[in-house]
Amino acid sequence: MKKALLLMIPFLMLAACQPKGEKVPALDLTNLDTLVAPGDDFYAYAVHGWQVNNPLGAEYSRFGSFDQLRENNVVRLNDLFASMTTMKTRPGSVDRKIVDLYKQGLDSLRLNEEGAEPIKPYIAELYAVSDKEELARAIGRMHNCGGGGFFGAYVMEDLMDSNNQILYLGQGGLGIGDRDYYLLASNVAIKEGYRKFLTTILNLAGVENAKAKADNAVFVEEVLASHSWTREQERDIASLYNPMSTEELEAAYPGFPFAAYFEARGIEPQEKLVVAEPSFFKGFSDYYAITDLAVLKDYLVADLVNGACGSLSDDFTTANFEFYSRQMAGVQEQKPRWKRAMQVPNSVLSEAVGKMYVKKYFPESSKRKMLTLVKNLQKALGQHIAELEWMSDSTKVRAQEKLAAFTVKIGYPDKWKDYSTLVIDPEKSYYENLKAASEWYVADNMSKLGKPTDKTEWGMPPQMVNAYYNPTSNEICFPAAILQPPFFNPDADDAVNYGAIGVVIGHEMTHGFDDQGRLFDAEGNMNDWWTADDAAKFNEKAAELVKQYSAVEILPGLHANGVNTLGENIADHGGLSIAYTALHNAIDGKNVGEIDGFTPDQRFYLGYATVWAQNI
Repeated sequence: MKKALLLMIPFLMLAACQPKGEKVPALDLTNLDTLVAPGDDFYAYAVHGWQVNNPLGAEYSRFGSFDQLRENNVVRLNDLFASMTTMKTRPGSVDRKIVDLYKQGLDSLRLNEEGAEPIKPYIAELYAVSDKEELARAIGRMHNCGGGGFFGAYVMEDLMDSNNQILYLGQGGLGIGDRDYYLLASNVAIKEGYRKFLTTILNLAGVENAKAKADNAVFVEEVLASHSWTREQERDIASLYNPMSTEELEAAYPGFPFAAYFEARGIEPQEKLVVAEPSFFKGFSDYYAITDLAVLKDYLVADLVNGACGSLSDDFTTANFEFYSRQMAGVQEQKPRWKRAMQVPNSVLSEAVGKMYVKKYFPESSKRKMLTLVKNLQKALGQHIAELEWMSDSTKVRAQEKLAAFTVKIGYPDKWKDYSTLVIDPEKSYYENLKAASEWYVADNMSKLGKPTDKTEWGMPPQMVNAYYNPTSNEICFPAAILQPPFFNPDADDAVNYGAIGVVIGHEMTHGFDDQGRLFDAEGNMNDWWTADDAAKFNEKAAELVKQYSAVEILPGLHANGVNTLGENIADHGGLSIAYTALHNAIDGKNVGEIDGFTPDQRFYLGYATVWAQNI
């Protein structure tokens, strides 16, 4: 994950498994509620039928078209994995690795028999640490295995020179994820539920005085939260770029033994690395220096056990579900074991699974048609830029250059990830194998340090129902899984496709010019290519959008945060208007009549509405 820089938007989609060769209708008219006047409540008119036919299930706190397509993909992938279990696979092959992980996830008898035993040696190792320098090494070893204690350290593109990979340090260490859960009085119930959850899993892991140690862990996280930046602050990309050398880092934050930490991670001294949130590291470093060693160890043990829950026995996974899914998200029922099991090889060996998925489910004709759609959306966005009355000609030239330089990734990568060095041993525990997989991914990330950026890499696998714009590579990506009806239908009329996938394309393109994306140039470097006057006008217009969305009252007394949603709001508005322009460019001069009694404009908006069908 590339922090705030990888702007990924999961778009809601609807699809049903169809017999091979059977055409999917462009619009499912059963989604409509014709008793509602579209001018009174267009959303109800367009999707109430869908809502009635797709009630909210116990596994979900919300269920929309996107979730429905994801469920269809889960069934497809599970069928692939299940069929592989009956085949002969070569030891060490990626197919065998997929099968071994899948089988281990299904083996509830073994998981429940092993209980907490797989993690006990690592708990003992942490509690055996005798000083803070050695604890810093232990933190480094945890980070090498994908652990998240205190902060994060990862390799990604240099924002100022995206062709090179450098080290970034960023805030972290919060088990509930966001500082507000710890600091706002309105979230006390969540924090106390978290405390209870940590107590439960520490007890299950055989940790003595679990309640007191859970209290210590929560207290440490409260301190980290107090120094963490807000979501609003995190949207200011420029403020997250604070370059320094390793020597300067150690001088700025002397309370934490960074030399020992980097030694454990195998990271040589760097002439340039980036600290994302300097004030967080100041607060963390000072706190680390003055806090009792035992308290810090309690926090790390809680973090270790929490991260292991999904690969241990049922009592751990149930405790995890009760807090994170039931209390925090309102989900009433845990997903069945087969769904949880199949997601592990799908994640760990994502591109290998994606290669199989594409071979079976993705027609090349879809890729060709998508390229045409993208080209038409680029043309439409170019028209919109040219027609902006408030932007100067010089900035328009740079904007058009950036638009023309977009890299477009559709369906699947040309080069697949090599998993030959990832070892999955069925004789070892499920936890040990997932730990090995995490360690492999961290090593893969760290191996890029100081090397040129490989801009052919994808930020997500083909079987993921998603899309993204990445400013540091100036690319838009549409994996194969998103290119299914009704989001994208090669048999549909232009109006429906432009209203659905066309809006997504426009949305992702607009991200290149939102409040964050506009800070990056055509080469993916953070570079101010706007005139001062144009930047000021952009910010004025953005402030109006912030004001508009902040006025939306979601629940009595609870308003949307227009600052946090600004990038998405800009992209939503831009995507819809650009797609509409592109549609009319495509049908201009053609004799396009009504279909199912609807004009092209009406079908465009019905296609768009279907994307957003959901129950909450």
